[in-house]
Amino acid sequence: MTWHTRDLTTLAFVWRIERGDGIAIGFTSHDRDLVRGGFVYRAAPGMVPSAIRLSDGLDADDIELDGALTSGAISEGDLLAGRWDGAALSVAAVDWSDPQAEAIVLVRGHFASVAVRDGAFSVGLRGLTQLFDRPVAEATSPSCRAVLGDERCRVDLRGRRRRAEVVALDGTSVTLSVAPVDGVLAFGTLRWIDGDHAGLSARITGGAGAVLTLGEPAAPTALPCAVELVEGCDRQLATCATRFVNVANFQGEPHLPGNDLLTRYAQ
Repeated sequence: MTWHTRDLTTLAFVWRIERGDGIAIGFTSHDRDLVRGGFVYRAAPGMVPSAIRLSDGLDADDIELDGALTSGAISEGDLLAGRWDGAALSVAAVDWSDPQAEAIVLVRGHFASVAVRDGAFSVGLRGLTQLFDRPVAEATSPSCRAVLGDERCRVDLRGRRRRAEVVALDGTSVTLSVAPVDGVLAFGTLRWIDGDHAGLSARITGGAGAVLTLGEPAAPTALPCAVELVEGCDRQLATCATRFVNVANFQGEPHLPGNDLLTRYAQ
């Protein structure tokens, strides 16, 4: 008889959360810390999952996870800054009295939506079956579908990264210590190297001179801060040809007729 089929069970839930930067933390609904496989699950009785439905169908499984914010584990600042966006999460049921007993994995997935309110957080989890909802083929597009520097684009980014310092920050406006070449950073990435935002990245939408515009406002932080700037691309064929000399790897259909072809008529 396994532990979960006994009349009296010693049941506890455990959560393992892994961020994109490699940091992993564990929580348990039990009133004491649990150690399983050398990994510590910290006691967090206030964390509770919504009802979990297991099925053998292909419908996407969604659950909600609620808990209290703590400065040592999941803080409001980290959630709002996006450090937990897309984090992998697994929820399992375990026998808290026997660390060697087999865990029953209830659901796996990734953080989807994160809400913070009154010192507590709520996370929506999207299960692995949601992958079946994705399109099996890419839609045609006049612009390139690749990301600059990825395995399809193949542009070498080693000479297209540079270090700089942020000396002023006002919402989406970032002022650098040295003005970069105009135009090359539009649609690129700004990655914070030190300070409160270290490890976070922001999308660059444009700029002029030493002032860049970010896609989302950045929270205030102590300045100056070191950042890494990565060039961007507007994904147009002309840019691919003249600036990158990379038309052979262009992942779009710029000459494919659009819907306006249906409205044309003979003169």
